[in-house]
Amino acid sequence: MANEPRDPLPLEAPMFILETGEMYRNPTEVKMSQIVLPCHANYCGELSAGQLLKWMDSTACLSAERHAGCSCITASVDDIHFETTIGVGQVVNITAKVNRAFTSSMEVGILVSCEDLFSDRQWKVCHAFATFVARRTENGKVQLKQVIPHTQAEQMEYSLAAERRRMRLIHAEIINDLLSSCSSQTVSECLDYQDAVPAERTRVESVELVLPPHANHQVSTFGGQIMAWMENVATISASRLCNAHPTLRSIDMFHFRGPSHIGDRLVLKAIVNSAFKKSMEVGVCAEAYQGGEPLRHINTAFMTFEVLDNDRKPCTLPRIRPEPVDGKRRFQEAIARKKIRLDRKYIISCKQSEVPLSVPWDPSNQMYLSYNNVSALKMLAARTNWVLTSEKNKVSLYTLEENQMLCFKVETHVAVAAEQVFLLLSDLRRRKAWDHHYQECEVITDSNEDDTIYRIVTPSVTKGGKVQDFILLASRRRPCDSGDPYLIALRSVTLPAYPPTEDYNRGEVLCAGFSIWEEENSFTKISYYNQATPGVLPYISTDIAGLSSSFYCTFASCSAFLEENKDSLASLPTSSL
Repeated sequence: MANEPRDPLPLEAPMFILETGEMYRNPTEVKMSQIVLPCHANYCGELSAGQLLKWMDSTACLSAERHAGCSCITASVDDIHFETTIGVGQVVNITAKVNRAFTSSMEVGILVSCEDLFSDRQWKVCHAFATFVARRTENGKVQLKQVIPHTQAEQMEYSLAAERRRMRLIHAEIINDLLSSCSSQTVSECLDYQDAVPAERTRVESVELVLPPHANHQVSTFGGQIMAWMENVATISASRLCNAHPTLRSIDMFHFRGPSHIGDRLVLKAIVNSAFKKSMEVGVCAEAYQGGEPLRHINTAFMTFEVLDNDRKPCTLPRIRPEPVDGKRRFQEAIARKKIRLDRKYIISCKQSEVPLSVPWDPSNQMYLSYNNVSALKMLAARTNWVLTSEKNKVSLYTLEENQMLCFKVETHVAVAAEQVFLLLSDLRRRKAWDHHYQECEVITDSNEDDTIYRIVTPSVTKGGKVQDFILLASRRRPCDSGDPYLIALRSVTLPAYPPTEDYNRGEVLCAGFSIWEEENSFTKISYYNQATPGVLPYISTDIAGLSSSFYCTFASCSAFLEENKDSLASLPTSSL
């Protein structure tokens, strides 16, 4: 039986009403609905994950081709986490739409939900992002048209797509850095267990002949078909470890390294890399060949499986004994990837309201914290229901109360080029020159050229009370293209070397930062956002209540600082340039 729905979803309305009153539907949106038949299911009566992957790939490809106007191929798929399984007789609804187009590639968002026809309920199964590339035509490389977002949700996904693309480009680098620092201690411990299952027992190798039904209209093998075959051998491998039917819970981000065509022999290999207490990682490799040619690497993926008991709770799994040499390496890498999965799930996947105010920072999760930092600011900036609270000399204060959270935005314009504003505001050490709340500011560490951690000291919020200090991660982003702003995102992190002390009240920032938009003739719009926390709210509460206009003085001082220093970029510290 399928899992019971945890978060029922309302049936989606296909049309939206814009502020102009016009009816709107995303032109790239494609929907597929399939009733799950016994031929689609495994012997537990649940929809095969491989079949679901095929449907997801087909739907996403059609969406990509609707936007591109030409044939497209699957280039990569981000992490997929399956929240529930789907039973025979239930309906799978898949919605795909292009979130953003780049030069010749585009990100397609995919939402999968399950519908029970008897109870009229619908709930989420998974949410995924796939990258598709437009195939070259007779005229050469395709230049994709830009996506124009019309709704708040589309604007948010459009903005976040640029940050997700950045993550994809550095994903391999993150993996390699973490793998280089992983320890072999755990491997030695596993070799000592006498009841451990030899990894060799879980090895699976299978070959598939690519026939016309397996290919798309471009005579290339469906990416979804390859994923389905890979899931099949991975399931067999996982079953050999646990002697039970495993449930696929997640697939790590993967890239297609090359195409496969009709007539290819596709060789699929799988082995359990590591067994944790309640889950296991299976590595799968797909290679292709024709005739006597050498094998071509098509794809490598890592899948996480669980075995569920009668109450749908994960069972404890047997230990595994890695093979010598390569097996030990795979075992160590699996542990490193588990750390990355936890970081991504903890920092990226959860809702913004569920993210702790201050998240521990270390080199292994710095990229994910940076992603979360910038994404949170983009999501806040994409809100459209801001309320103007006060305005003075073209400095405007807006507020937004949502989900028991108060946010505020300060907006102004300066006659300084956007890039110069970005460079001047990027180094928080210079903020003391215009913001009286910044009494002290020191750099703790420069993580990389885009991220710096600062310690900030601010005045006491009560007369005679302790001063506050903040440990802030500042993440900087230049525009992805001409339609994007410069961004400086701020959020609290924790560092073991800088614990709270008795002399200071440790304040925390959940989401804050600047969005800097270039306008005509070196004229720039600056928007400062802050998702108010108890450590921040006292500094702005009188302004929000209309009892003070200190926000105006602060940002008037900021404007004057930018005007005075717009020609002094040569003197900026290297870290801020």
